[in-house]
Amino acid sequence: MADDIAYKVMTAAEFGRMQHERAFRGSAVDLADGYIHMSTAAQLTATVDRHFHGQTNLVVAAIDLPLLGDTLRWEPSRGGDLFPHCYAPLPMAAVIATGPLQRQPDGTVTLPG
Repeated sequence: MADDIAYKVMTAAEFGRMQHERAFRGSAVDLADGYIHMSTAAQLTATVDRHFHGQTNLVVAAIDLPLLGDTLRWEPSRGGDLFPHCYAPLPMAAVIATGPLQRQPDGTVTLPG
């Protein structure tokens, strides 16, 4: 895939744990599925709309995918699109930007950084 950056949405508490532990081991859904779900910039708004609707106090982390090495896999998901999945704890060192989940006037999620 050409995308070198993906985005992980997490609660502020999950992000706080990531900062403390220097890695994110996953949300309940990630742990159940066996990998950490991420989205490309083009997929992010639909992901937030579908999986985080009505939630507040969310953080969006931009992830430098080349730093994930062979723990990264691009796999088909929603609508057959390929999504980035991390099959290991997500290292804090791979986070290149973060910000609170915010939206543009047109409803799209604002990318951090």
